[in-house]
Amino acid sequence: MLTTILAIALSIFSMVDQINLETRLTNLEKMVCELQAQVNKKENTENWLQNLVGSISDESAFLEALEYGRVFRQSDRPLDKLE
Repeated sequence: MLTTILAIALSIFSMVDQINLETRLTNLEKMVCELQAQVNKKENTENWLQNLVGSISDESAFLEALEYGRVFRQSDRPLDKLE
């Protein structure tokens, strides 16, 4: 009798685990579909460079950033190649 009760209990736990697993899998499949839709939507947008062009409104800050970049790149060069 005890083995029968244990077998029934294990069967119930297995069913609950199976239902829980199926529910989680269904939720994951929905999430993957939503993420794929978002990626596909973004692939169809304009070129990212076109969105960037004209977005810098402060030209002096942009020129300063360019100068910082130039100085940083030149800091790695040997002294005899700086000229």
